Amino acid sequence: MKLIKFLIEYFKSPRTVGAVAPSSERLAKKMVKDIDFQNANCIIEYGPGTGVFTEKLVERKRQDTVLILLEYNREFCKQLEDMYNGYDNIIIINDSAENVDKYLVKYDIKKVDYVVSGLPFASLPKDVSNKILNKTRSILKRNGLFITFQYTLIKKEFIAGYFKEIDMDRVVINVPPAYVLKCHNS
Repeated sequence: MKLIKFLIEYFKSPRTVGAVAPSSERLAKKMVKDIDFQNANCIIEYGPGTGVFTEKLVERKRQDTVLILLEYNREFCKQLEDMYNGYDNIIIINDSAENVDKYLVKYDIKKVDYVVSGLPFASLPKDVSNKILNKTRSILKRNGLFITFQYTLIKKEFIAGYFKEIDMDRVVINVPPAYVLKCHNS
């Protein structure tokens, strides 16, 4: 059922959904592998979609760690609300990651430890990607991590313009195979 809903949303908005299927379990594990959950005070997820990465974040985060889910797609946002309403310190927002800074002000959060992103930078307009990456770099604490995945490396150099140190892993068991980019905020 999740796959059908995902496909419907993809065909309605391929540019913002960016994939024909939800991410695999293996990709989800790789995306959260480098998060120090014991010391994280705030984690943000851009584009959680159907919540594949979100599930891993919720399972492992401390109860007092704030998790902000920024989802642009209204249908996906409703699904996330159904799954996570009532959880402590999970904030679900139906908006673009371009506006992340205004929510940090609203919730009085000074710096973010980790940003996990499912955004399709290869299909987003360049000005939108610029705004998101610029704001991400400015909200992350020193030595914080921006963790994203992409299906091609076409945007790796673009992202490297914001984050000089990037570690990369490949996840072959995913449709399609993906690259996980761990971008250090130094």
